[in-house]
Amino acid sequence: MANEVIARVVIVGASLAGWSVARSLRSAGFGGAIDLIGDEPHRPYDRPPLSKAYLAGDLDLDGISLLVPDEDVPVTWHLGVPAVSLRDRTVALADGTSITGDAVVIATGTSPRSLPAAAGLRGVHTLRSTDDADALRAAFVPGARVVVIGAGFIGSEVASTASKLGASVTVLDAAAEPMAHVFGPSMAAVVTSLHGLNGVSLLTGVSVAGLSSADGAVSGVVLADGRELPADVVVVGIGVAPAVSWLADSGVALDNGVVVDAAGRTSVPGVWACGDVARYPSVRGGGLIRVEHWTHAREHGAAVASGLLGTPVEYDPVPYVWSEQYGVMIQFAGFVRPGDSVEVVDGDPGEHRFVATYRRDGRLVAVLGARIPRTFVRLRRELAAA
Repeated sequence: MANEVIARVVIVGASLAGWSVARSLRSAGFGGAIDLIGDEPHRPYDRPPLSKAYLAGDLDLDGISLLVPDEDVPVTWHLGVPAVSLRDRTVALADGTSITGDAVVIATGTSPRSLPAAAGLRGVHTLRSTDDADALRAAFVPGARVVVIGAGFIGSEVASTASKLGASVTVLDAAAEPMAHVFGPSMAAVVTSLHGLNGVSLLTGVSVAGLSSADGAVSGVVLADGRELPADVVVVGIGVAPAVSWLADSGVALDNGVVVDAAGRTSVPGVWACGDVARYPSVRGGGLIRVEHWTHAREHGAAVASGLLGTPVEYDPVPYVWSEQYGVMIQFAGFVRPGDSVEVVDGDPGEHRFVATYRRDGRLVAVLGARIPRTFVRLRRELAAA
């Protein structure tokens, strides 16, 4: 593809990663055709607020739009019609049409995992789209009994917002130490303590055996130990899966996502992938990794655009994620492994105002911070330069 003239780029996925490809192509002067395909009817919007400000009703759809006023990014939109298959560089859509490009970019992201026991039950929700957030906001009335299954970023943010809206919230997690795989056990305990400090119950080391219901609506969550937690609303936040089912017969190599090289190229010539759906080689991460964070989606999309224009990028940044819970902004960069040493270098974790560093064999490998942005930013820069 390096010497082939690209006159038409077909991007499958109209969220941040796909939109980043389109914007980056146009800002670099690409004058060819760009087709942007999305399964939702909306033009690209920001997803992080879906569990926070949008869910709380503080922002509307216009307020989370990724389109910048007065910015000219000419594309042909194909919205509300998902892609169903890919053959070579031809994308077939659910409405029977197909689009062929000189290059195809897969940016379909992920889909929330669901509970089989929840099939068809009213009151059970996942969160991925504005429609999902709208339904949750309507359900989070004062006094509503809400059970959130999963104490990861999304589950914790939803619990925080539900509590803010006046619901009575309980969070469940199968792990004895939720988020320890991200922050390490000691600092994970600091972050998850925010739940209890804000009147939200956190039950750890528990597994869900099933859901109880009445008249087709959920009425409770049954735990493996026999306890039943009454629930008017259940939010399932047990992770996501790469949205790759439409690629089953494409010839594109799949392994927990779309496998790509350091520039974003898949196993099929002319087909690229970026964002949450892509699994790329990382020296920092110790092998093939897939990252599900906002900053990665934006930066990976820009890197793939560079490759499409003939200047491939060896993409391997330091992952960065932020989360807002109960009014506390938590920022994290890097990779943590068991055995890494942790040191609080600024502030006090007990006040949820601190910065902690992680080192491996004396080398800085990660930084965690809350409410001391200056120190965090300085150490994040040091980490990126390492």
